[in-house]
Amino acid sequence: MLLLSSLPISDNTQLVLDVAVCLVVVVVIARAYCPRSKNGLPLPPSPPNWRLMGHFLPPRNPFLTVAEWIDEYGPLITIRAGTEKVVIIGRYKAAVDIMEKRGGVLADRPPMSAGQMLTGGMTIAFARTGDRFRRMRRALHTHLQPKAAEAYQPLQMLFAKNTVLNILDDPSNFQNHVISYAVTTILTVTYGKATPTSAADPEVRAVRQLMSVFRTVLRPGAYWVDTIPWLRYLPWYGRKLKREFESNRKLFANQMNRLRHQLQSHVDVGPSFGRYLLENEHLLGLSELEMHFLSGTFFAAGSDSSAAAICTVLMAAACFPVEQAKVQAEFDAVVGRHRAPTFADQQSLPLLCAFISEALRWRPLGPNGFPHRTTKDVIWASENYCIPAGTTVLGSHWAISRDSEVYPDPDVFQPQRWINDQGRLREDLAFFVFGFGRRICPGLHLANRSVWINSVLLFWAFQLTLDPTKPLDDMGFMRVEMPHVSCPIVFTPRVSDVELRRIMHNYPEVE
Repeated sequence: MLLLSSLPISDNTQLVLDVAVCLVVVVVIARAYCPRSKNGLPLPPSPPNWRLMGHFLPPRNPFLTVAEWIDEYGPLITIRAGTEKVVIIGRYKAAVDIMEKRGGVLADRPPMSAGQMLTGGMTIAFARTGDRFRRMRRALHTHLQPKAAEAYQPLQMLFAKNTVLNILDDPSNFQNHVISYAVTTILTVTYGKATPTSAADPEVRAVRQLMSVFRTVLRPGAYWVDTIPWLRYLPWYGRKLKREFESNRKLFANQMNRLRHQLQSHVDVGPSFGRYLLENEHLLGLSELEMHFLSGTFFAAGSDSSAAAICTVLMAAACFPVEQAKVQAEFDAVVGRHRAPTFADQQSLPLLCAFISEALRWRPLGPNGFPHRTTKDVIWASENYCIPAGTTVLGSHWAISRDSEVYPDPDVFQPQRWINDQGRLREDLAFFVFGFGRRICPGLHLANRSVWINSVLLFWAFQLTLDPTKPLDDMGFMRVEMPHVSCPIVFTPRVSDVELRRIMHNYPEVE
């Protein structure tokens, strides 16, 4: 039998083969570059790019590059990460029309192989739509609905009081004090942990390291494995991701096993999310590993985001003293200086709520957004674009926050934009602090209360100013780089130290 390689190939045949290979290459390139969907409608426009790995986004503050593209090419753009197309939404109306109104179609996540390696596919943040996601989401939403979150308010007041006293004693380390508040609160809510927790504790350092890697994983094109998925099966690839998974698997298991042992020993640990999972294990249908990672993800994400949000509000107060003074004047009129405000005062302090909303628009958390994936074609009639099924979609929080049609003079800090003519909070204006649609952060009610109680107590207790002799990185908290953000806030008590300590000593505690 003749071997194929021994058969003579005429010049014409060789030419045909060469042309065929070229056509295959052209088709592959066209599929990667040509922005058009199967139904003939175009994808959103794409900035010019001829890089093999797709559009270049700088590792530091990539959202600024995206915002420039949005300004130039329109409310939706298409970029390429490897051979995958990514649609980025950068304007408010488009986010409402697509991410909110079509939330069911965008509830899925892209495969994100690096994220799967980091979490073993066990975290709800990366879970694809399906049975596991529904079971995890049901458990979270049942325990963290507004009424359930309200039950933790006494604990939040107690821990926020400690933040005031810690800053009074050691103001230069305010970032660590805020982190301590956040992790103490979230550990109590998640696992019922009663002992104080600090930013230096090993468990806190471990989950903050996880969240640092987590944020890198979310950046399009950060890992080759997201373009070449089979890399994850190579033993030498992604060792750091695999080590992080093993480290956090042990940490989350230890936390839940400690709680399980306490419950079996009839220790009164109080209510917690972990206790809810363990006591309803048979109803929720979650495996042991799923419970460990569900509670662990809540612990990790909740501590980071709450601390960053609180620090952002404090930085805004120091940067904009005139607006801070307006809020404090409202405090003096409603609360006075003879007592500290509580959650009972919340409805009477709309200027603070407006200030917080503006601070989290001015410097939004997660400015790059979190990837979603379409399960059906999405046609945006306003521009006659089609986002095909299976496309990764990002809502750019930074670009949306700069939408001048919704937020006039978007680079100007204006809390008044959130107040209506009657002096109340506007109901027709919002910002997507906690995400979009069915993927909105389930811990938002708890987080909102944490941000509010810390802001109200610290604004009431201190005058916040910037030290002009030291540099300010006003984007550091968006990157969640605490406690190393250059933010030199000076805290000056608004009442005497003795009086402030007396008021805090008598401040409402857990019954």
